[in-house]
Amino acid sequence: PQDVPCAHRCCSRGSRCSADGASCVTSPGTGESGVGRGHTGVGTGRGGRPLTPCPPSTAPRAIPCPDGHSECPDDATCCVTEGGAWGCCPMPQASCCADKVHCCPHGTTCDLAHERCLSPAGALPMGTTFPAWKRQLPAAGVLRQVLCPDGRSACPDGATCCQLPTRQFGCCPLQNAVCCGDGLHCCPQGTTCDLERSTCTSAQPLALLPKGRDVRCDDETSCPDGNTCCRLSSGAWGCCPLEQAVCCPDHVHCCPQGYTCDPEGGSCLQGVTGQRRPWLRKTPALSRNRAGGVKCDQETSCPDGSTCCRLSLGTWGCCP
Repeated sequence: PQDVPCAHRCCSRGSRCSADGASCVTSPGTGESGVGRGHTGVGTGRGGRPLTPCPPSTAPRAIPCPDGHSECPDDATCCVTEGGAWGCCPMPQASCCADKVHCCPHGTTCDLAHERCLSPAGALPMGTTFPAWKRQLPAAGVLRQVLCPDGRSACPDGATCCQLPTRQFGCCPLQNAVCCGDGLHCCPQGTTCDLERSTCTSAQPLALLPKGRDVRCDDETSCPDGNTCCRLSSGAWGCCPLEQAVCCPDHVHCCPQGYTCDPEGGSCLQGVTGQRRPWLRKTPALSRNRAGGVKCDQETSCPDGSTCCRLSLGTWGCCP
């Protein structure tokens, strides 16, 4: 009771929040008491979207952003984010940095090269913007809200109730959000919280790019990647669906590498262990000038239904 609220924490009665929001100032001219200094609660890790802090559910006052649709807490500053939307810097009258991710206290300048804020008194840590609220305009005198599970707390429409470490509920400024296990942060729907790196990561795995290179038999024919060119009984080229396969002398079948063809048993025989496995039939090789498939360039193509994508080496790959 009677505490002074700051952007992400609070100070005791008789003190005020410092400009960078990291500590409490007991009285003008006496300096910072150091209360509350530490992690700001907003992640800046690489390789994912930063975690979003969950402000308390009771923050009635807000400042509108220039777009007229977004708003920030009254002790914050509206800043444009990387995606062109509005975000909130957790400092009053802050300087929005050019990278559209960080911000600095009032009266300081952004030093992005060294990730710090410069002031005549010295360097200060940078702040990180978090998504702005969707501005709530009352309709017929009623403000739409989301009722939290405790039945007492409420969050603005478009937000998600997340339980804080204090067992009270905070408001994540994202709809249908994922509440992180630390009780302080949240992530967009469809992502997971990576608290170790302070990021939100997508749960969808990346599709692996297989090689898009055909196995060239001669100037006119080729086999799909992962096959081996073998002569057929007609003298034309065929394809064995194995890499570095053994072409059987009947010009019809083939065996895996390390096996020999056993025409009498109609199988592949491994000389050391005596293990047998069925042999495979060859398929006719494809014309290098065939009309089917997805053409990447004059020499490379991918199967129908796939997409040509460049690999790290500059060669073509096929996304299935």
